[in-house]
Amino acid sequence: MRWFFRGDLSPPPPKMIAIWARQLEISDRLARFLWQRGLRDLDSMKIFLNPSLRGLAPLDAWPGLRPAAAILAGALLEGKQLCVWGDYDVDGITSTALVLDFLARHRFTARHYIPNRLTEGYGLDREVIKRLADEGVNVLLTVDCGISDIEAVAYARSLGMTVILTDHHLPAEEIPAADGLVNPRLHSCPCPDLAGVGVAFLLMAATNNELHAAGRQKVDVRALLDLVALGTLADVVELSGQNRILVKNGMLTIAEGQRVGIAALKSACNFSPTASLGAGQIVFTLAPRINAAGRLGSCEVALQLMLTNSRKQAAELATELSRLNAERRDEEERILQEALRQAEKQAEEGSLGLVLHSPDWHPGIIGIVASRVVEYLNRPTVVLSTVDSFLKGSGRSVTGFDMHAAFSRCSELFLSFGGHRMAAGLSLPQEHLETFRSRFDSLVAGGLGGDPLEAECRIDCELNFSQADFDLLKELEMLQPFGMGNAEPVFASPPVRVKNVRGRPGFTVLALEDETSGLTLAAKAWRNLADMPADIQGKYIRIAYTPRIDRYNGAASIELRIKDWKEA
Repeated sequence: MRWFFRGDLSPPPPKMIAIWARQLEISDRLARFLWQRGLRDLDSMKIFLNPSLRGLAPLDAWPGLRPAAAILAGALLEGKQLCVWGDYDVDGITSTALVLDFLARHRFTARHYIPNRLTEGYGLDREVIKRLADEGVNVLLTVDCGISDIEAVAYARSLGMTVILTDHHLPAEEIPAADGLVNPRLHSCPCPDLAGVGVAFLLMAATNNELHAAGRQKVDVRALLDLVALGTLADVVELSGQNRILVKNGMLTIAEGQRVGIAALKSACNFSPTASLGAGQIVFTLAPRINAAGRLGSCEVALQLMLTNSRKQAAELATELSRLNAERRDEEERILQEALRQAEKQAEEGSLGLVLHSPDWHPGIIGIVASRVVEYLNRPTVVLSTVDSFLKGSGRSVTGFDMHAAFSRCSELFLSFGGHRMAAGLSLPQEHLETFRSRFDSLVAGGLGGDPLEAECRIDCELNFSQADFDLLKELEMLQPFGMGNAEPVFASPPVRVKNVRGRPGFTVLALEDETSGLTLAAKAWRNLADMPADIQGKYIRIAYTPRIDRYNGAASIELRIKDWKEA
């Protein structure tokens, strides 16, 4: 892994950076971090550190939003039967829950439908649409899906349904002819990187205004921001601008513990119901449990957890999600080991784009496995399983390679595909597997220059162990939420001596002595870094690390998370 210091990649900060720091009431060090991350004036730093809801763009700035809200509000006031059609990942589940919660606060009832990942797959389905129409549904609202379902939308409208699409996935050349359509990818807007739940939130905010204009009392949509934060963080979108405002304020709502289901989920993860969680804790503890239900079949357990007002039911549902997540983890580890063997063989044979397949891999877990393979080998990866008579897969990319664009150039091989630059899904006939494998590898080679990419680690600055203290960690919290577009700060250590190494399931704990400060701290290496060489004890190494607060056994101490290491 190549190390880059952010200071080497940006111009030196101006002399007045110290004045800005005093005006912002932060340290010079934190002001320099902000400068290195592209915030080059006092106002942009101020907005970044204090992302107030007042900074959200006006609703009129979002193309298609007002007309869609007017159609939805009109249908609700006329007493039409509405069905919310969602998706089975965290973004789709929170989007569905957000709309149903909003409607319930306005005393409207609505149905919902989320396809079963294993038996139905993603998007709208004609047979289900027909059944809904026969049962009296005459308004269909999609969340986190629909932009590729041209024929299904046309069919729904032919049955007399009003169709409103909200989605954030990349559109194809042809757009569905819906009655209302909101997708930040379609037109210039304040934030093209909104998650599906962010789009749903804006539509509900606009609908709130429409209902108020018709004489109804407004509801406080800020209560929905916990769902927005959860779905946005889980969907790994750019955490800047509008997304940063939504997520930062949503994380504050999560900390309040007002939503019974999220409070129960926090308890199931051994957090206090009113604990303030960082973005990483939400992404790696709460989100996988919500995802587990959809990955292993029906996501109804997760949806009901987001909507229940019963603490007893919430505790039972959270326990069930934890059980499903443990089952998912066991299956994921089995598939990962098999996938890595295939991936390493293809890499040794010179493939830059990896296409991995086994008929017995669980289709709900292959997306996670693709991400893990990318972590290990840093190559665009597609993982496929067999579903009925065709192959179904998920792809994950690396910086510099557009997975969705690559799929577009192979589209004649597929039954369907869709997604984003960094992640996409597809289905294809089994007989096209080898052709796709060859085409994908060629596209990756052409896009990345023909040589394997070396993973990169961007480092904020060198920091010895005495500087990695509680004061620093308190300041770093001001940079939350961390994620795509706002990476968690990483520091380089001076040469440190490995005093002790202890292996644990899934990770390794090192006792590292920084002789320049006289401190010894515990450092954890996870996943692909966990297998330390047997002779590392006693050696001097440098680590790229992130300091965290460890509160195990109730005593707070500094613990380091190793991102990479090199011999000193």
